[in-house]
Amino acid sequence: MLLTLTLQGEHASRLSFLVAKHPDRCQSFDTGFGKAHVFYPECSESISTIALLLEVDSLGIVKTQHRNGGPPLLSHYVNDRAYTANSFLSVALSKVFGSALNGKCREFPELAETPLPLTATLSAIPSRSGEAFFEELFSPLGYEIETELIPLDENFPAWGEGHLYQLTLSKTTTLCELLRQLYILVPVLDNQKHYWIGKEEAEKLLEKAGNWLPEHPLKEAIVGRYLRYRRRLMNEALLRLAPETEEDEETTTDEPEERIEKPIRLHDQRLEVATTILKEHAAHRILDLGCGEGRLIERLLTKPYVHEIAGFDVCTRSLAKAERRLRLDRRPEKIREKLSLRQGALTYRDPRQRGYDAACAIEVIEHIDEERLPAFADALFGYAAPQTIIITTPNAEYNNCYEWLPAGNFRHRDHRFEWTREEFENWSQGICETYGYQVTFTQIGDEDETHGGPSQMAVFTKHL
Repeated sequence: MLLTLTLQGEHASRLSFLVAKHPDRCQSFDTGFGKAHVFYPECSESISTIALLLEVDSLGIVKTQHRNGGPPLLSHYVNDRAYTANSFLSVALSKVFGSALNGKCREFPELAETPLPLTATLSAIPSRSGEAFFEELFSPLGYEIETELIPLDENFPAWGEGHLYQLTLSKTTTLCELLRQLYILVPVLDNQKHYWIGKEEAEKLLEKAGNWLPEHPLKEAIVGRYLRYRRRLMNEALLRLAPETEEDEETTTDEPEERIEKPIRLHDQRLEVATTILKEHAAHRILDLGCGEGRLIERLLTKPYVHEIAGFDVCTRSLAKAERRLRLDRRPEKIREKLSLRQGALTYRDPRQRGYDAACAIEVIEHIDEERLPAFADALFGYAAPQTIIITTPNAEYNNCYEWLPAGNFRHRDHRFEWTREEFENWSQGICETYGYQVTFTQIGDEDETHGGPSQMAVFTKHL
């Protein structure tokens, strides 16, 4: 695997001091899984590029795994981990560029703290979710992103496209920040760290990402992938990343919406209508997308016609709350076996969501950026494709009926949009035309003659 770092401009010739590697010679380092080679493809007063080439000893790794227990499998020998950027790269960054990773430069200490026009290129990096995932990870950090899809084999185009990309990231930042973000996010893209995950890894995450991860919109997903979904470590890391703001959010985030809607118990009405429709459509295996604290699951779990429920949410803290709310430890085994709570984003195709009769997204889509809705639709209607899909969302027209809500404000500070009835219907009809569903609409709550109901529901059924 190959990583190059390029610096242009007046400080270009000083890149070698920042990384503490002389430009006139190639250096090699033992990594425990092979060799790391460092060299300069170019070095001048105006532009310098340093390359980190990892030579992974695949056979040696398999032999080590075999000695440590368990027979080697074919997948241990035949895989792309020796060629694509993954957690091996993080280890190499720490070993080879340790001083830069820690923000130190002996000769020019002030330069280590100076934002510089840097470009990092990864020759091959995996993303089964396509280019969109690169955007979601790196755009919030201010990077300019260029991607190039690598074909499976140029000589056999019929084999189709692969899932590997050449990724180029450009940003004016300190070298320390760039390396630390690569250190954390490259294993997140690969989602398959090659070593044991323990408390030490959580500490590395907090050390390298403590100043930028708390505000990242995919914080929970990044922490989950980096720590391989070890729930105890994830919860501890999330609390330490934002101990004050998360507590504030837990107690205040939902207050405006709850205060507005509580008098008419609107959310209970949504859940009751959804439960009735699921029974009418004979849904035995149900997805609850954006399940939150498990309020819909609580209603469905004891229904005799429900054989299986899978609750998905991107937030691990919400899943932990759902588990406590549902009191699974006190439920009969037959009830516990019905339910699985899973962490996952709703804008990516997820094999775990296939094969269900119905899916519900109750007051979920308005929390998704509008530009990501096509990805949500593709994952749900195009890939998971259950027979019945229930979606509810606020009716923006009804906001005029809430005297507590200032004009032009959303009901919830995390809402990315709120649609009128016409906007919701237009979006839904477009879904039907694209994915072969038909749809009916229902207003939920006490309807106003002019503005309709406070919430609106679309029930999609797939053409047989």
